[in-house]
Amino acid sequence: MVFINLALLMQEAELRGSPSLAMWLVNGFQLLYVGDALWYEESVLTTMDIIHDGFGFMLVFGDLAWVPFTYSLQAQFLLYHPQPLGLPMALLICLLKVIGYYIFRGANSQKNTFRKNPSDPSVAGLETIPTATGRQLLVSGWWGMVRHPNYLGDLIMALAWSLPCGLSHLLPYFYVLYFTALLVHREARDEQQCLQK
Repeated sequence: MVFINLALLMQEAELRGSPSLAMWLVNGFQLLYVGDALWYEESVLTTMDIIHDGFGFMLVFGDLAWVPFTYSLQAQFLLYHPQPLGLPMALLICLLKVIGYYIFRGANSQKNTFRKNPSDPSVAGLETIPTATGRQLLVSGWWGMVRHPNYLGDLIMALAWSLPCGLSHLLPYFYVLYFTALLVHREARDEQQCLQK
């Protein structure tokens, strides 16, 4: 995905003399997302995709074809439909991205720390619900404010990726819409697993 976006950025520079601010934002936002996944790889390995769904068609097709295609839609759109983006709007979009990332990273880090070591001082005081499986479900901290804070942060970031493309077309927002449907479905599956626990 990063290479596809970078290639589109280079193509825009070739066509127009330099990449647009919108293209820089899309590339930067998505590079941060990929960098975060690599830096916090250990926590990615404890997600529902890996633990419960396992290695199969969904994960292989998703990571090799679907993700690169959907994550590069914004950059592809900008290449063929350049969008003027002023600095004030760019700063607002960056603020939205920072808020989304703060929620996403904070929630995922809290969850991963708790899974690794519930006695860690940063999570030891969090409220939990004991389960029949002997595990604990977090009900405070990030997880006390909203049911799936990591999903909320992820969706805010996805919206920030699309906003540099303007509001003239639905295509750059395909990822946000698709991702919302995916997370609503995943949330229902997660709720079912939590109820069973």
